[in-house]
Amino acid sequence: MAAKIIMPKLGLTMEQGKLLRWLVAEGAIVTRGQPLAELETDKITAQIESPADGTLSRIVAREGETLAVAEVIGWITAPGEEITEELATVAVESQSAPGEADSRGSASHIAEARRPAPARGRRTKASPAARKLAKEVDLDLTGVKGSGPGGRITVADVRAASEARREAAPTATPIPPSGSSVTPSPGRIIPISGARRVVAERMSESHRATARVTLTTEADATELVTLRRQLKEASEDLGEASVSYSDLLIKIVATTLRNHPALNSTLAEKRIHRLPDINVGIAADTEKGLLVPVVRDADHKSVLEISRNSSELIERARAGTSLPDDLSGGTFTITNLGMLDIDAFTPIINPPECAILGVGRILEKPVAVAGQVVIRPMMWLSLTFDHRLVDGAPAARFLRQVKDRIENPGLLIL
Repeated sequence: MAAKIIMPKLGLTMEQGKLLRWLVAEGAIVTRGQPLAELETDKITAQIESPADGTLSRIVAREGETLAVAEVIGWITAPGEEITEELATVAVESQSAPGEADSRGSASHIAEARRPAPARGRRTKASPAARKLAKEVDLDLTGVKGSGPGGRITVADVRAASEARREAAPTATPIPPSGSSVTPSPGRIIPISGARRVVAERMSESHRATARVTLTTEADATELVTLRRQLKEASEDLGEASVSYSDLLIKIVATTLRNHPALNSTLAEKRIHRLPDINVGIAADTEKGLLVPVVRDADHKSVLEISRNSSELIERARAGTSLPDDLSGGTFTITNLGMLDIDAFTPIINPPECAILGVGRILEKPVAVAGQVVIRPMMWLSLTFDHRLVDGAPAARFLRQVKDRIENPGLLIL
C-alpha cells in the first residue's frame, strides 16, 4: 500500500513549513527512516524521513514551496505499485494529534493512500496554505493559474495574483507637502516573517494579555565572579566548555524557584497552575532572530551539566538545527544583555510563563561596604512578572533571594 509523505507538525504552534530541498531524486529506492528532504519552520530546520521502504514514486511539493501542516509532499510506493495523477497532486489534511511522531522521533507521519474521493463538481486545485492566504487577502482563486504539479495553486501563485491585482488597481497620486516637490521614499521594506513574525506575535500577546510589573535591584557580583573563574578553570581542566555567567544564573534561578513556586506558574482556563518542573529558558540572539532554548529540570542539574546542556542548545539554535523540544516547555526565562553593555532594562514576559529575569552587565564601581567606599563588580537585575498570578511582595522576595545567592553562591549551586 502506498504511503504518503506529509509536512509534519513540529510543535504546537507550527502551522506551515517551507520545503528547502529534496535529498533524493524522484524514482530513487529509499528505506524507512532515510532522510528525504529538509524543511524550515519559523524556528528550526529539520529533516523529513521516509515513512516506509519502497520507491519515491512521486514528488508533489517543489523546493522553496511553503506548505501547511499535514499537506502531502510526496508518495512512497511498493514495487509494481502506481500513483495516479489525481492522487499524486491532491492535498490531504491530516487529523493526527499535534506533535504526533513515531517512536524514533521521525519528522514524517505515515498514512496509507486511500482511493480519491468522488469529484464534487469543478473545484479549484490549491494547497491548504494557498487557500488560507487567499482568504486573508480576499482573493478569488477562480482564474488563478497554478504553477504546482497538476496545475495546483501554491502560496507563491496567490501572492503573485494578489500583487498583480494591487498593481492593476487605480491609485491616487500623492500630494507632496506644502513647499516640497519631492515625495519621500518609503525606504527599505522588510516583511515580518519567520522568527521575526513569531517574536512579534508573542510579544504582542504578552503586551495584551499580561499585567506587567518590573522590579529592579543591584547585586554585588564579587563572589559570583570568583566562583565563575574557579569553575571555568575546572571545566577547562576537564576539557569541558567554559562555564558562563548565564549557566550560573540558570542554576541560581532554578533553585530559587523551588522556594517561590508562584513565579513558576502559568494561567490557564482562569486558573493558576503551579508547574511541577522547573525548565529555564535562556534567550539567544541568532541569525533567525530571538530564540529561547530551554534547559529542562535545571534545579536537578549541576552547573557543569547545565553548561554542557546550554552550550549544545545554543549551538543548535544559532546553526538553525534546533530540535522541537529544544525551544518548548519553558517555565521561566532569563535574558542577559550584559555582553552588550546594558545595565537595567524591562524584559518582556515570554507567554505563557509568569515571569522573566533580565540581567545587566557586571561593572566595577565604587560602593559603600561596612562604612568604607570600595570598588566592587556590580550587576543589575530586572524582574518582570505578571501581577495577575503573583503579587509584588512575593515577586520582590524571589528577586531578593536571587540577589542573595548571587552575592553568596557558596556550595548551593555546585
